[in-house]
Amino acid sequence: MDRARKIPTLDERFAEGRKLRTKASRASHADWHPTRSRRDPVERVIESSRGRVPELLPIRYARMLQSPFAFFRGAASIMAADLHHTSRTDLRVQACGDCHLLNFGMFATPERRRIFDINDFDETLPAPWEWDVKRLAASFVIAGRNNRFSGTDCRAAASACARSYRENMWVHARQTTLEAWYSRIDDVFDSVHDPELRRFYEREWRKATRRDHTAEHANLSHVARGKPRIHDDPPLVYHPSGAHKNRFDGDARRALRRYRESLPEDRRPLFDRYQLGDLAMKVVGVGSVGTWCGVALFLASANDPLYLQIKEARASVLEPFAGKSALDNHGERVVVGQRLMQAASDIFLGWTRGDGGRHFYLRQLRDFKIKPAVELMRPWNLERYAELCGKALARAHARSGDSAVLAGYMGKSKQFESAITRFATDYAKQNESDYDEFVAAARKGRFPVGDAGL
Repeated sequence: MDRARKIPTLDERFAEGRKLRTKASRASHADWHPTRSRRDPVERVIESSRGRVPELLPIRYARMLQSPFAFFRGAASIMAADLHHTSRTDLRVQACGDCHLLNFGMFATPERRRIFDINDFDETLPAPWEWDVKRLAASFVIAGRNNRFSGTDCRAAASACARSYRENMWVHARQTTLEAWYSRIDDVFDSVHDPELRRFYEREWRKATRRDHTAEHANLSHVARGKPRIHDDPPLVYHPSGAHKNRFDGDARRALRRYRESLPEDRRPLFDRYQLGDLAMKVVGVGSVGTWCGVALFLASANDPLYLQIKEARASVLEPFAGKSALDNHGERVVVGQRLMQAASDIFLGWTRGDGGRHFYLRQLRDFKIKPAVELMRPWNLERYAELCGKALARAHARSGDSAVLAGYMGKSKQFESAITRFATDYAKQNESDYDEFVAAARKGRFPVGDAGL
């Protein structure tokens, strides 16, 4: 440790943030204008499909065609390239990388306490903090438009998101480092003021707490020839056949042995109590469709199951613009980023490498998780939810960034959220334009499209 280094005061850190306004004014974050060299968005989507399972690509494209919001979720690479050309202070944090409102939710901590936090880290990477804020705010405008809310209501949600981020960064700036690190959002239902929506979430949470591994065992598997077997539901869940089966099983089993070594020492004895029962491929999400994802069934005894989700980890969409990860394994990149940003993480979170050089991370398949019911939200529900997401993002960024510098930069006026709201509104229009091009390309047959109902 360098003992000669002067430790800055809190006021000096605030002042450092204010100085950054000369590099990137707060008003400059409002700017969105596509560059002349901006690539065809359809080309970017097709390019992002390289290396994915070809048979699953029609499902990916069909899901992205369902709405501008679904397209936005599946096209993080487009916005990553666009954000690279927007104003920034060059302050870096551990960024989510795909920060939209459906990548937040409720789940249980290892101590079985209910918290709200970011829950998707496939694209996580150290990057400019503004990129997460802008993508999240834009997602609220796009989701609001998808729900046919007025322009005023959509802007109110984006503004609430940015305002909450700014105000909560000030809260963390005044906390001690450990207070900020230990903070978590566990008063989730207190922010849901709509009685009907609150009853819905309470009902969903009760169902989630009953949906543990043992309860799910009957729904997800059966016994065939005396052995447990995961239910097939092609093309979403299936067992590879023929030569693919032997290669898949062998590669997966070796990868799972490597996965064990990524677990903390005190977690390995717990994992060792389980034996692998079955493996199957599983299609997940929108952006992940076509990547190598699977589900593994482990058993400690006949009625003591553990389901782990295996997800391929590819290079972050931020990498071409924020630089390569310092970690060689992208599964490890996801795990390290998740542990750094989340208040509490899955006890089985780990990573591995396949024989073919693919990288993976693993976590429990279902562990008391609840997604936001955006389609049921009214405008004021969306605005309150935006505040919750802004609060969670500020907490996550404060763990790796200097909250006082960030707070000093944003200040206490409404300038920052006004600029972010304008950006989000303009980018929502850009997303709709890109979506229209995507729809037109599908009609011309530029890529295969499967059943949109999948």
